[in-house]
Amino acid sequence: MRRRDFGILLAGAMGGRPSAVHAQQKAMPSYRIGFLCNGPPPEPFMGGFRQGLREFGYVEGQNISIEYGLAGNADLLPDAAAELVHRNVDLIIASGTPPVVAAKNATRTIPIVFVAAIDPIATGVVVSLARPGGNVTGFALIEADLMGKRLELLREIVPGLSRVAVLSQVANPGNADYIEQAKLAASVLGLQLQVIAVRDAGDFERAFTEMRGVGAVIQLADVLFTSYQKQIVELAASNQLPVMYGTRLFVDVGGLMVYGPDIPDHYRRAAAYVDKILKGAKPADLPVQQPTKLELVINLKTARAIGLEIPPSILARADEVIE
Repeated sequence: MRRRDFGILLAGAMGGRPSAVHAQQKAMPSYRIGFLCNGPPPEPFMGGFRQGLREFGYVEGQNISIEYGLAGNADLLPDAAAELVHRNVDLIIASGTPPVVAAKNATRTIPIVFVAAIDPIATGVVVSLARPGGNVTGFALIEADLMGKRLELLREIVPGLSRVAVLSQVANPGNADYIEQAKLAASVLGLQLQVIAVRDAGDFERAFTEMRGVGAVIQLADVLFTSYQKQIVELAASNQLPVMYGTRLFVDVGGLMVYGPDIPDHYRRAAAYVDKILKGAKPADLPVQQPTKLELVINLKTARAIGLEIPPSILARADEVIE
């Protein structure tokens, strides 16, 4: 059995192709969208994407279908991308930086719309934000001072903070810039920084063991982490660690806090580019979009559980406080 058979799940929206008889009874969807992801896509992300599709008149099972290319780890993404290309989908949604790199390497003709990719210029995905060029465009995560602000917030809420760990997905090339930002900010703030790299979900317990002794953690945004949000939140709770997450989905399931963009909304907005491209627009002519708003969300129940008292000044700045 080939390597891809073990680590890649590819499925049509209905779990397979209908028989000829069934096809006569019900017309096939007009468009087929490939969804490339490292791990199972979180439902809030897919919910946002489906909502956006509905806003433009696309309904799964009627005039559009979604076929998934899910890789168990980043090493298998090229195989998953190749399978979607082989299926000749009309367009590929690439969820995050490693998937869009794999998709771009797999095809120069099928349009690709990425979501939540980190700095697509630095990673070679596009030539510019205004004129991406090629067959790729999408929605990027580019916030030059984000890491510094995250470290400042953690220093404000964790008394005597001196050591901070950064949890990173080793195969995500976009994380290098964030780590450099964090190192520069940590030196200015007088903090020690420890980078903990993981490749897949099997590394999570080891990573949290290595974090023992740090005062707080920053988890970089990556769909691998988001796909296993409950496991990560539970590990943070059992180790009594304050964690700053990359998306509010973690805070909704018991994580401490997030300062970052509204990623599910990026998936909803991506449907607008899907619509434009299916109607004839070229990805090269659609500018890469960036976050328009960062949100600070704090879970007070979690703070109390790990013995943290959030300063009133931080609570006043929060966009939402979960009691």
